[in-house]
Amino acid sequence: MPRNKISDLNNHLFAQLEKLNDDELTGEQLDNEVQRAKAMSNLAGQIISSTKLTIDAMKMAHKGDINFNDIPNMLNQDNDE
Repeated sequence: MPRNKISDLNNHLFAQLEKLNDDELTGEQLDNEVQRAKAMSNLAGQIISSTKLTIDAMKMAHKGDINFNDIPNMLNQDNDE
């Protein structure tokens, strides 16, 4: 399974922005890209929210507000990159 990073998300979003800015897109092609951009925007928002949750949990653990072991497994970050 690929391990994407926020920088990958930024690259995809900017690539989509470039597609939307293509003056040669018309009609159905443009409609398709607009729909794709909306879907990407929705997914990006979810990814950003999830990342923020992870960062907030890690900050709380570093401050001692919660124990690292109490952070659910889905929020733990592997250090094997």
